[in-house]
Amino acid sequence: MTNQQQPILKLSEEELVERLRSRDASVVSVLYDMYSPALYGVVLQIVKIEETAEDVLQEAFVKIWNSFDSYNASKGRLFTWMLNICRNQAIDAIRSRQHRVNTKTEDIEGPVVSGYSATEFKPEHIGVRDMVDNLNPEQKQVIDLMYFEGLSQSEIAEAYDIPLGTVKTRARSAVKVLARFFKGRA
Repeated sequence: MTNQQQPILKLSEEELVERLRSRDASVVSVLYDMYSPALYGVVLQIVKIEETAEDVLQEAFVKIWNSFDSYNASKGRLFTWMLNICRNQAIDAIRSRQHRVNTKTEDIEGPVVSGYSATEFKPEHIGVRDMVDNLNPEQKQVIDLMYFEGLSQSEIAEAYDIPLGTVKTRARSAVKVLARFFKGRA
């Protein structure tokens, strides 16, 4: 079989578990061949971007190998355990700020605003940064994190240990203040 693909070796779930428990690294390729198509499909449904799905699947298999000691056959099948790891990795990927930025900007090409390209536009061009600097410190922090750092209100609440309702109130009051600033400039 020199010019043909090697046949996929299939093992029973019990054999896979036994070899994984004994830290037999050669079983990882068998595990991948047997389960990656189904797992990739699930990951792709969640992340929607093939390149990201491939990365997530690779990270998931590394996690499966590194954390196999936590697998408990009495709690469920190997595939179900692996599926949960892949699903969680995919959800973590879409929650990441970089993923949100990539998906929001992937279709933008050329000038975004007449006279400015996406790489040339800065909030300072319309004075937004100056207006934000005039907000009270709590409002400024929330607006900076939301609009200039790309965090969601929930992420801000969690990262800074502020109640979500407080974050929403600060954001809403900051937007009202900024609206007054804009009206005053017009």
